[in-house]
Amino acid sequence: MQNLVSFTGIFLLMALAWVFSSDRRVINWRVVVWGTLLQLLFAFFLFMVPVGAKVFLVINNAVVKVLDSAGAGTRFLFGRLALPPGAKNEAGEESLGFILAFQALPTIVFFASLMAALYYIGVMPVLIKLFSRVFTKLMRISGAESLSVSSNIFVGVESNMTILPHLGGMTRSELCTILSAGMATTASNVLALYVFLLKGRFPAIAGHLISSSILSAIGAIVMSKIIVPETGRPETLGLHVEPHYEKDSSLMEAIIHGANEGLKMVLGIVALLLAFLGIVALVDLFLGGAGARLNSLTGMQMDWSLKGLLGYLFYPLTLVIGVSRSDAYEIAKLIGERWVLTEVKSYQDLAALLAAGTLKDPRSAVLASYALNGFAHFASLAVFVGGTAALVPQRTRDISSVGFRALIAATLATLMTAAVAGTFFAGSSILLGGR
Repeated sequence: MQNLVSFTGIFLLMALAWVFSSDRRVINWRVVVWGTLLQLLFAFFLFMVPVGAKVFLVINNAVVKVLDSAGAGTRFLFGRLALPPGAKNEAGEESLGFILAFQALPTIVFFASLMAALYYIGVMPVLIKLFSRVFTKLMRISGAESLSVSSNIFVGVESNMTILPHLGGMTRSELCTILSAGMATTASNVLALYVFLLKGRFPAIAGHLISSSILSAIGAIVMSKIIVPETGRPETLGLHVEPHYEKDSSLMEAIIHGANEGLKMVLGIVALLLAFLGIVALVDLFLGGAGARLNSLTGMQMDWSLKGLLGYLFYPLTLVIGVSRSDAYEIAKLIGERWVLTEVKSYQDLAALLAAGTLKDPRSAVLASYALNGFAHFASLAVFVGGTAALVPQRTRDISSVGFRALIAATLATLMTAAVAGTFFAGSSILLGGR
């Protein structure tokens, strides 16, 4: 029954996107139909076909082993502070507990260098072009936006550099699509952080997050083309576009450049968490005082924290994607929390729920991992709108005008991804990774 609820939820989420559409008369239904079919076929292969499940687990185990390698540098630099909870070093010293800054965030630097190396030796361009050709051929979107969406499966805001020669001439619909894809997906180096946070309680999390990023990229195309349909004529419509990027002069330079970019990302995440956690705590102080007074006057038992209020907002959508009623409000609060505190805090809280055994249905953790996997929050909106506008300042007005619509499309895309996963996921699946 819950699988059927998730399947129905796919179309309810698209209907909600239709409500927000800027022009319902010109929606390209070919994009919608093919995008939905691609998601369903990909999820069917992973969840229902034995070979697909085996491929999933191979990828998951490979990522976990690479992540374990990333810990060598952190243990060398930070010693005992870098030991995960329950671990001991060679001297017999025990971990001091989980410390985000010393155990999880440094993995971003390692993965940024690894991705830069894979770009240099030509692995990533091949993968990006492969996805781009599939999107262009089947969904008939422009080659430029297809290439940008494909890049976002692996990297973050820098994906727009791959289409820099075409960025200035893009239509509003194309701009909305590339912004939506950026906020609906997760860069591989940050994805490593979420794996680190959850792998102890959720062994198969790496495979789920990788499949989620692919599904959300497709979902972003579908949702953005409903919310801001194409009304112009894209310059690269139906054309295959080659990635534009400056190749480093050597492998060592690529690794150094990647490490520096990873360090900048770590500092950016630290700054955002410091600022937003403090601001939300201040808002909760005022909301809590007013809410407590209102609860005492009315006899209600409402949660007046910002996270709690957003949980009420996302509660119906959490039920729609197929999360069981017993866990729906807890998951809804995590989805709402992501909007203001970024997905890093939401994944941290998901790990805490798993550790405490709060979630009653194993399916809830899987769907939550899919729904949370993306940069669909207000901080990211500023980063992607500002970063893209900096590349083509003459299009600042158009980029800004579609920014909030892109955030809505990205949020609905991540929820759609969870609904697609929920359509095929069974509680006895080996993809639970031993749970």
